[in-house]
Amino acid sequence: MISKKIRKAIIPAAGLGTRFLPATKAQPKEMLPIVDKPTIQYIIEEAVASGIEEILIITGRNKKCIEDHFGATCC
Repeated sequence: MISKKIRKAIIPAAGLGTRFLPATKAQPKEMLPIVDKPTIQYIIEEAVASGIEEILIITGRNKKCIEDHFGATCC
């Protein structure tokens, strides 16, 4: 059996983060810091370390800071 390597990842980041209120009033939950980096940065780094070559982050309204962090067509 031939197995194909997974090369693409989709990361949903469009929720409102209401369970993290009041912390998410100022910034999206994906950008909340863990130690010294936003949470989503750890997810991206793990995906890349696992061999993922293309990552699509699905965002909603008021998530421009995610685009600003990575760039609109970052990697």
